[in-house]
Amino acid sequence: MSAIAQDPALAGAAGAPAPIRSRDGILRQVLREQKPAAIGVALILVFVVLALGAPLFAPYSDVTQSCAVFAAPSMHHWLGCDDGGVDLLSEIMYGGRVSLVIGFAATLVAMLIGGGVGIVAGYYGGWVDNVLMRVTDYLLVIPDLAFAMVVADVWGPSLLHIVFVIAILEWAGTARVIRAQVKSLKERTFVKRAHSIGASDTRIILRHILPQVGPLLMANTVLTIAVAIYLETALAFLGLESPTAITWGTILQHAFDRAAISAGAWWAIVPDGIAITLVIMGCFLLGQAIEDALNPRLRVAHLSIRRWSLRALAGRGPDAI
Repeated sequence: MSAIAQDPALAGAAGAPAPIRSRDGILRQVLREQKPAAIGVALILVFVVLALGAPLFAPYSDVTQSCAVFAAPSMHHWLGCDDGGVDLLSEIMYGGRVSLVIGFAATLVAMLIGGGVGIVAGYYGGWVDNVLMRVTDYLLVIPDLAFAMVVADVWGPSLLHIVFVIAILEWAGTARVIRAQVKSLKERTFVKRAHSIGASDTRIILRHILPQVGPLLMANTVLTIAVAIYLETALAFLGLESPTAITWGTILQHAFDRAAISAGAWWAIVPDGIAITLVIMGCFLLGQAIEDALNPRLRVAHLSIRRWSLRALAGRGPDAI
């Protein structure tokens, strides 16, 4: 079975890209045919490599003073130093390790909860669907950052608490998307045939439903990583994260607390902000490309001036508009 049901009318449209035939080739085909996806993967990999290799690549320690307070960028300190005289390039590399781990861990928990809730609600329907979707609706209407601030403040500043706060906030949207796909899949012929030969619900979900929603779940996972990193940065900046941890958010927090702007030390803020922006942009580009590839309507719905022209109204001459 194909991962996504193709619309024959759309698939045969002039200029439409070739449909993706295999679940295994989705990511490979997206990277090969869409430049934004390749750029997104490159951005993510650069920061992942720098974060994992921080002990090897970082020129200085991330906790020991190596220059003057708010020292400007120079040949020895490419991004300058912070309020404690710590090299910012080294600090950003080490801080990326924690920020990325929190983002990936929170996303993993959110996808497990959201994917599980979406599959169960969509497959069983009835009162199970009603109960799970009402809980999902309540979480969807709560402002993310405000709710995260309240919960993180009640639970206390901790990296583990931040992971669970972000996971609680982000699973609801995924559950809605997966539920809609599962409700469509359970009406397909191959699922009805599996039912007719006595396959159990667990087997149908694991062997037929889950592989079909896997690519869609992958696209949502990449997009959720960007949101998770943003929320982690925001919570750390507001002082709701462990004060002993070095993350991209705490770097910004310390810079503002020590009046880096008033001191003219823009380098204490701008490089860290650029790192956060590039990672979020990379996740968005990759996730959007996968989502476009999975939905043929998105791939052919872009307006193009060259493909649109005014046509004569019925019953009038060719020169009439």
